[in-house]
Amino acid sequence: MLTTDLTRPYPELHHMAADGSWPSIQRHGLLSTAALVEKWQVVEPGIRSSLLEQRREESRVLKHPMHAAAVIRDQKPIHEPSLGEALDGMTVGQWYEVLSARVFFFLQRERLEGLLNARSYTKDSHTVITIDTANFVAAHEREIELCAINSGFAQRHSKARRGLETFQSIGDYRHRAREARRTCAPWDVAELCVPGGVRDIGDHIIRVEWMRGDEILERIV
Repeated sequence: MLTTDLTRPYPELHHMAADGSWPSIQRHGLLSTAALVEKWQVVEPGIRSSLLEQRREESRVLKHPMHAAAVIRDQKPIHEPSLGEALDGMTVGQWYEVLSARVFFFLQRERLEGLLNARSYTKDSHTVITIDTANFVAAHEREIELCAINSGFAQRHSKARRGLETFQSIGDYRHRAREARRTCAPWDVAELCVPGGVRDIGDHIIRVEWMRGDEILERIV
């Protein structure tokens, strides 16, 4: 895929963060779970393992005397038996580590709204960050990975295969128009992700909104 194949059909990227998290994101950047665990100096092995290598049933709050609080989101959309059946060449714990190492963006507003309106989240409020795709890709092209599935979703009715090849660079990702002769579903892009995080997220912001379901409660930025 060429960068223009990505930026033209998807001019905006969307990230759903925890309610009230924008001040921390402004200060530290949009960090992966693993990066938060390091910056917030979580050293106890059992706690680190529960955050990075195991399913989080509920969101977790990290506290630090200098960094205030940070919220690590839950992983309610994952049904572990289904996830285990869908993995190629890795364990469930290793897949959680893969997810914990990255931050994720939706390329379609519809996918974002689907998560906002999911049964587990529709009654809660969230911070939704929207950034400019072209601007972001220009700054982070070498770091960006693309994914054809919702990597943090695994339910009984969703058995999409996943493993070490799930995340690919822009150049290695197959463009759906060039795969037109295939008989399977089009190769669209479900997620854009960045290992480690995006510390200059403020340079790419279009808007930041406080939302519940698909209702915009307040425009923050």
